[in-house]
Amino acid sequence: MAKDTSRLFELFESSPVLVAAYDEFDRLRYANEAFRSAYFVAPDETPLWPDLMRRNFHAQRGTVIRAGDFEKWLRSTQSRRGKVGFRSFETDLFDGRWLWMTETVEKDGWMLCVATDVTGLRVKARTVRQDRDLAIKASYTDELTGVANRRFVTARIEDMLQQSSPGCLCVLDIDRFKSINDQFGHQTGDAILRDFATRIHRLVRRTDCFGRVGGEEFVLTLPATPVEQAKLILERMLASVRKSRPLQERPDFGYTFSAGIAGAQPGDTAISLYARADRALYMAKLAGRDRIHVDETDSDRPAVAG
Repeated sequence: MAKDTSRLFELFESSPVLVAAYDEFDRLRYANEAFRSAYFVAPDETPLWPDLMRRNFHAQRGTVIRAGDFEKWLRSTQSRRGKVGFRSFETDLFDGRWLWMTETVEKDGWMLCVATDVTGLRVKARTVRQDRDLAIKASYTDELTGVANRRFVTARIEDMLQQSSPGCLCVLDIDRFKSINDQFGHQTGDAILRDFATRIHRLVRRTDCFGRVGGEEFVLTLPATPVEQAKLILERMLASVRKSRPLQERPDFGYTFSAGIAGAQPGDTAISLYARADRALYMAKLAGRDRIHVDETDSDRPAVAG
């Protein structure tokens, strides 16, 4: 077996096909020579995927990223990366090559990436596929914040409920957002939404899914995660947002959010799980905002503003 494994890696190293493996934290754990050459990775390097993409973007090498706002592009891409068992897409490199890339994700979060050079295909065929990929991306992305939209998040909730250890659903809502809009205007409100999405997304694991479902309300799926761990994750997010001072013209301005957590139970649907997380959010608002509440009891939910 050891000899077979060694031979397999020799084949990988000599293959023109790009091969790479990332762990559950999206850190590069293996890359063959073709991949290292295309993405400028030294043999002893194990960079995180976002760091690799960021440095290549600024150096104008590796993948061609057509985005005026790199960090928004990164949030959008990470919102989909590793969230389904398999996906394929086309990408092009600064050296002129076009690659057909596949991502295969195991249950433990490890990902195998394989990319084949398709530069020789007819330009028209490549253009059609690229347009299709852009349309798919747009259909799953919230345009303002760059994170996943309601459609994509709902699908990920359904996926999570199919797992043997389904985990938790969290509903996050920016506190007193209507007052922020009324006092400072909708442009400032949009800036707060983007800042919130950026701060939360930095703390989201690749196996999780974070998205905006409407207005100032966001949803976070935490597959295979117990409630106590979910609370710790959200506490870190609360701490990050509390420190934010997003408005240059108002350096003292800060904001907070409230969150509700519901652990998935046997028989849950996306609707029932969301309803319990939303009810927990209401309890967090009722208790004074800027806090987390875990769903524990069934009760009717009256309306609460902001």
